[in-house]
Amino acid sequence: MTKLYNVAVVGATGAVGEQIILQLEQSDLPIATIKFLSSPRSAGSTLSFKGKPVIVEEATPESFTAIDIAIFSAGGSISAELAPEAVKRGAIVIDNTSHYRMAEDVPLVVPEVNEDALRQHHGIIANPNCSTIQMVAALEPIRQQYGLKRVIVSTYQAVSGAGNLAIDELYTQTQAVLNNEPVEATILPSAGDKKHYQIAFNAIPQIDVFGEDDYTYEEHKMINETKKIMGDASLKVAATCVRLPISRGHSESVYFEIDEAGVSAADIKASLKDAPGIVLQDDPATQTYPQALDCVDKRETFVGRVRRDLDEPKGFHMWVVSDNLLKGAAWNSVQIAERLVALNII
Repeated sequence: MTKLYNVAVVGATGAVGEQIILQLEQSDLPIATIKFLSSPRSAGSTLSFKGKPVIVEEATPESFTAIDIAIFSAGGSISAELAPEAVKRGAIVIDNTSHYRMAEDVPLVVPEVNEDALRQHHGIIANPNCSTIQMVAALEPIRQQYGLKRVIVSTYQAVSGAGNLAIDELYTQTQAVLNNEPVEATILPSAGDKKHYQIAFNAIPQIDVFGEDDYTYEEHKMINETKKIMGDASLKVAATCVRLPISRGHSESVYFEIDEAGVSAADIKASLKDAPGIVLQDDPATQTYPQALDCVDKRETFVGRVRRDLDEPKGFHMWVVSDNLLKGAAWNSVQIAERLVALNII
């Protein structure tokens, strides 16, 4: 008889939480009961799961009694406070925030890349940053076949990565510009920073706040998380993260250098063609390449524009696109839960 699991979603009413619920509805995870948890402000509202109403409850330590799997997406401070409480009560936590990602005893997992790390969990499993997930998913089949020594990435990220308020601000600002009205900015590039800039019809080369080395926290996340996921502290990684006026779907220009000589762009494409979770869309003759518009509501990571660098024989470029709310967050989290069951870890 198939074992059924009690599942809780923390941050159920947020942008990612909403997608987690949809992915759980469509997943193969055998669910006995579902519990939606949120802040006191959203508690009492009603959501739906598989056509049945579910009342959202306030997240407290006691909420996790008898819960098997708890998926968190409610901010780092909530994860810091409640994830240990969930573990204490027997749940395995899959955390979407950055709070536990670089903790030594917490696996940071993209199932297509390092699902074996799930076996080393101590109750908490971290879901990587959205922009990191799609990049390492695309790089891993190449690394497996040809090695990898350097990565330089520039991202073109959708505003949904900053939450529902950022999406609303994009739409409001766009309408204001079109109506020749004053534009107000209160969210981007980072709600907690000193200045805020218009995102409508703009590109902002800042995501999250700056560190002392003039890299943003988002850039540090990509650099450090890539090394951890791939298990290679010597891998050279650099990132520049940019916010664009796109509601959903992150795009990335990725330059990478491999270890092996004599590899062609066709060889790189061949390694990607049948890789798990990857869709190769690459035909310049017909202007075929991934676009942010086309990735929305799709779980896969899309790769195109694969070409060898003109000066560095071991260097290549590619364009990587994925839905930041699905593979970048909700789907990767649910996928982790599915793999925990499939691998008999839970």
